[in-house]
Amino acid sequence: MNVNEKKTLPGVKQIIVVASGKGGVGKSTVAANLSIALARNGFKIALVDADIYGPSIPRMFGIEDVVPEVSAVGEKEIMYPIEKYGIKIISVGFFVKQNQGLIWRGPMAANAILQLFENTQWGDIDFMIVDFPPGTGDIQLSTVKQLNVSGAIIVTTPQAISLNDARKGASLFTNSGINVPIVGVVENMSWFTPKSHPEEKYFIFGSDGGETLAKELNTKFLGKIPLVAEVGEEAEKGFSVYHQADKEVIGAIENIASVLV
Repeated sequence: MNVNEKKTLPGVKQIIVVASGKGGVGKSTVAANLSIALARNGFKIALVDADIYGPSIPRMFGIEDVVPEVSAVGEKEIMYPIEKYGIKIISVGFFVKQNQGLIWRGPMAANAILQLFENTQWGDIDFMIVDFPPGTGDIQLSTVKQLNVSGAIIVTTPQAISLNDARKGASLFTNSGINVPIVGVVENMSWFTPKSHPEEKYFIFGSDGGETLAKELNTKFLGKIPLVAEVGEEAEKGFSVYHQADKEVIGAIENIASVLV
């Protein structure tokens, strides 16, 4: 294989990474619920939690205490993903204790994440969704340089400081040596509507920042997701947006999945 040739994962048709410039914008929530929406629409989905220092996908899916099966095939250890909601899930969080912090340096962490991709028995997958750590570190760089990534989704909130960080995060993919297409921008926490006043919208972080960023990046604006306290509360309990009552959030996620496809 040519040293510049990127690897493909057997059976995996598309790899879509979900990225952000900073933490706290709901990137993992978007990755998790986008995966569920795609699976509900009949696609074969894999979800890789590549946030090695703060893996949250196991908790969001209520599978924190599950340990994937691992078997030896020759000199290689093969992992078998955990399945929930029709999604094949792998995370470094399955292999470390909940109160155990990782102190791996960048190259070691990047190598561990690549093993999650390459040493997992995926089978046939239409879309592999990758929940990246925030920022532009070794894990992101190694993944996009070594794997044949189809595209990236940038998650931001409307506020200016988040947009600035999102621009920096997007720059990784537009770098001349990387050239991973940015397939779209998602604006999370777009507005807040109190339960007692469902007709009202409060744009507490500003408005239209995601659309502005999409235009700057010459890519699609995939949609807005409102800030709903119940979504975060349900995620903490291991439930998806489909377990809570706010249909506006579900509709937003479904629309993002539709535009992505």
